Amino acid sequence: MTRVLAYSDESIAEAARLIAAGQPVAVPTETVYGLAGDATSDASVAAIYAAKGRPSFNPLIVHVRDLAHARTLAVFDADAEKLAAAHWPGPLTLVLPVRGDAGLAKAVTAGLPTVAIRVPAHRAMQSLLAATGKPLAAPSANASGGISPTRAEHVLRSLGGRIPMAIDDGATSGGIESTIVAVGDGQVRLLRPGPVVIDDAVANSKAKIEAPGQLAAHYAPAKRLRIDAQTANVDEWHIGFGSIPGDATLSATGSLSEAASRLFDMLHQADTQHRPRIAIAPVPDTGIGMAINDRLRRAAVGSGGRA
Repeated sequence: MTRVLAYSDESIAEAARLIAAGQPVAVPTETVYGLAGDATSDASVAAIYAAKGRPSFNPLIVHVRDLAHARTLAVFDADAEKLAAAHWPGPLTLVLPVRGDAGLAKAVTAGLPTVAIRVPAHRAMQSLLAATGKPLAAPSANASGGISPTRAEHVLRSLGGRIPMAIDDGATSGGIESTIVAVGDGQVRLLRPGPVVIDDAVANSKAKIEAPGQLAAHYAPAKRLRIDAQTANVDEWHIGFGSIPGDATLSATGSLSEAASRLFDMLHQADTQHRPRIAIAPVPDTGIGMAINDRLRRAAVGSGGRA
């Protein structure tokens, strides 16, 4: 049974106790709910992978309280320092060379010479980092490949009975996972689009997995998803956007930030409807719309739909 406790000093203390005992706990961040465990403990990281059914070649993002802590885990060059100063705390993950004395569990980096790291802005994750005194590995709190959770009930739908506890602090504000960039050799490469748009980032040129969220099939609903759908077929539940109302909408006003915050919640809602398939209206591929479409393309592939 998975207990759900409202955010409080007491629930944070209980979550810290469970993490110290090697058990992962679901906790909200400003992006999505994460499944947090001690990033320095092989057993804790293994428990995260087991609960999610996550492939071992897919690395984890490590969350830390501040830039000073991040510097003890990764090597920062001038570009990384500039990005951290501009966007932390916040939804930007930096992939940097891991320090030899970082003390991280090997599975966190999936054997890579780099570590994905960020400083979250959400009060619950920051409180948990303070209570544990540890860097926390925290992928999204859902079964691997499924829809990311933006509410505690989404966590229960996916991981109920597989983890001991979830902290409920309402819906997440961002609704979509962090931007991920790799920094090094005088270059900033975009590995995963997200809420933070880095204008001078170049497109990722490497086919191998370097960071979370790069699998071709990911974020998928249980039902088949069709994207860029101006209209819906009779067996499809239609998620609208802007002038296309649908059965429910990402944003009636065409706001991309609202669409991002509602994306995964809408996919969860669509999965519970009586119609066997899902269709979603086109979303402009600009700004954060690039991140929305990145998630939708991977979700469509994962569901067996047409990307």
